[in-house]
Amino acid sequence: MENNVFHLQYALDTFYFLVMGALVMWMAAGFAMLESGLVRAKNTTEILTKNVALYAIACIMYLICGYEIMYGSGGYFLSAIMPGETYVDDTLKSFAERDGGFSGGAIYSGASDFFFQVVFVATAMSIVSGAVAERMKLWAFLAFAVVMTAFIYPMEGSWTWGGNAVFGLYSLGDMGFKDFAGSGIVHLAGAAAALAGVLLLGPRKGKYGPNGQVNAIPGANLPLATLGTFILWMGWFGFNGGSVLKLGDIGNANSVAIVFLNTNAAAATGAIAALITARLLFGKADLTMLLNGALAGLVAITANPDAPSPVASSLIGVVAGVLVVFSIVTLDKLKIDDPVGAISVHGACGLLGLLVVPFTTDVSFMAQLAGALTIFVWVFATSLVVWGLIKVIMGIRVSEEEEYEGVDLAECGMEAYPEFTRD
Repeated sequence: MENNVFHLQYALDTFYFLVMGALVMWMAAGFAMLESGLVRAKNTTEILTKNVALYAIACIMYLICGYEIMYGSGGYFLSAIMPGETYVDDTLKSFAERDGGFSGGAIYSGASDFFFQVVFVATAMSIVSGAVAERMKLWAFLAFAVVMTAFIYPMEGSWTWGGNAVFGLYSLGDMGFKDFAGSGIVHLAGAAAALAGVLLLGPRKGKYGPNGQVNAIPGANLPLATLGTFILWMGWFGFNGGSVLKLGDIGNANSVAIVFLNTNAAAATGAIAALITARLLFGKADLTMLLNGALAGLVAITANPDAPSPVASSLIGVVAGVLVVFSIVTLDKLKIDDPVGAISVHGACGLLGLLVVPFTTDVSFMAQLAGALTIFVWVFATSLVVWGLIKVIMGIRVSEEEEYEGVDLAECGMEAYPEFTRD
């Protein structure tokens, strides 16, 4: 009887993990649509190419070495994907011995764990895509994607979710660092890599005037950007909900439900806070700020969606929605050109998410700060080196003429909207 219960829970938790992973994979479509909507028509094909290719690269490189670096699996993944009743029985036995019974820990296929982890890697890399849009060489971006997904992200993941000490110096786990679903590990990391690339890349031509003025460069398809935001919002339930890692008992089922509730609440309040803030600052209801406000709330709650009350989660969303507007404005004043607001959404609000955890959970603020600094310094520094090497070897920016004509033709040889006059 007990063995039958184990088998049932194993099947349920594995299926849940896979469904949540599929939802996170669907976020790749959200990033592709959001970025396509926020760039000019002449750069749409290239941004779509980047998003499909980076997802494929992430899956390949994490399979080759990233998973091993991050979790030191010792080939566990390769064993886990082998079917067979013997493997299932051995797994159930090991979990039972480790946790003192099936109610204590998550029980699921190792292959499902890999799948859930790999879609997180792709999410981190997707953040970089939008920030460097409209002026970066396609193959330079893809070369960076290989290093980011194979080494840079897995290394910082090994110090956080992997439980390893940072270069043997200190352990974030021992400090009590908490990042439930990746405000820092995924989102701040992606923003740090993006910032390094943007600083070396420089702004788009015409974005900033000689006297410090900021010239708006509108996106070509706001309905598409809105669709992308809704896809990301939906996918985030898998992102945060799946990070509970388990569904097969009452306690964890309730945890999943509260994570869904808090995630949705933070997104909703983030959207409205950003909309109101934009109205007060600019005198108009800015759709792009509304969209980024929703994403800001989602990023901020991701560090700790399981612990706060819905009211507290809503307040976190409000703060994130206000913060993202001011962050976007500030980066423009500093002439850091981010066409989609990715650095502000995922960087500023990812940091916020980590630092507000102590307000609702018994963790140390210094531990959260140490975790945030570790993630940012590692990813930013290594990314700066890699971007720099790519710049020397093959260049990272298209020519001024190619930028004017659009990277669709220069990099892909086709246009997304050939029947329309290009801007």
